[in-house]
Amino acid sequence: RFAVWPLGMTSAAAAVPGSLSMGDTDTARRAQLQVVKYLTSVTAAVAAEVVTFPADLIKTRLQIQGSGQAGKTSFGVVGMIGDLLKKEGVRGLFGGLTASCQRHFIYSGARMSMYETIREDVFGRNADGSFPLWKSVLAGMTCGACAQFMATPCDGVKVQMQMEGQRRSQGLPTRFNGTIDAYRLLAKGGLPGLWRGAIPSCQRAAMVQLGDLTTYDFAKQKTVKVLGDTVACHFVCSMAAGFSGAFFSCPADVIKSRVMSQDPTNPVYKGSLDCLTQTVSKEGVLALWKGFLPAWARCGPWSLVFFLSFEQLRKATGQAGYCS
Repeated sequence: RFAVWPLGMTSAAAAVPGSLSMGDTDTARRAQLQVVKYLTSVTAAVAAEVVTFPADLIKTRLQIQGSGQAGKTSFGVVGMIGDLLKKEGVRGLFGGLTASCQRHFIYSGARMSMYETIREDVFGRNADGSFPLWKSVLAGMTCGACAQFMATPCDGVKVQMQMEGQRRSQGLPTRFNGTIDAYRLLAKGGLPGLWRGAIPSCQRAAMVQLGDLTTYDFAKQKTVKVLGDTVACHFVCSMAAGFSGAFFSCPADVIKSRVMSQDPTNPVYKGSLDCLTQTVSKEGVLALWKGFLPAWARCGPWSLVFFLSFEQLRKATGQAGYCS
């Protein structure tokens, strides 16, 4: 029989027949807390994803331009939005949202929980309670890469679905119908097919967290001394995190989008290195920052919605402020 007692449980209560011992109860309580932390991260991430997903879709399609996978017509941000609305309607702005939310059930839950654990229990703080920048960089990049590797199949399906509407508008044959069918398409290649693009996607995730988690942590340590652990503090830190995340991750994001959006039966690139080489040689170095404006337009609001929601959810569930 499983029983969990309140934090103030006395030793006498712990001795009640059929109840857990104090040690077992502490273990159960810690496990419950980890589950709450995980679900808090997922909830905030899904909210941010729904709000900012159209910008992510536009960014992905801009990044595919020039790769030979998206037709010969080239658009800017405004032109891409206009073309999408004309051919696919408002619904087209949310192609792949289901897979993207599925990804965050793995990715955001894992990265946020891992970072806090590494920060507090593995690397540890300095004697004065601060957390050095170099430790934050290592922790952020490690958590981003590990979490993304686990979520790679979901990310691959999301990218495929983001491009499918454009393929249909160009008169190309339909490759799948719905999220489950898209998973089946990738699964035809076995595990390598499901994890196609894992290397560039993990590189991107590492760079995103270098900008996102690392910047948020560093900025909060400085800002909280002036503003306190308040909504204003969370706002300032999340905006800084959004810009840094977009800038550092854009090159890896371009490579990831191009590798993952390939037709599995007729790939354009042999791998991430081949994609990088072809992209730079044919389009120049600046091609690695294609889609930066929509990426920033997405990362800024995404980080804002995520961290504000995340911090408030932690407060509502009795947790301490993140990176406090």
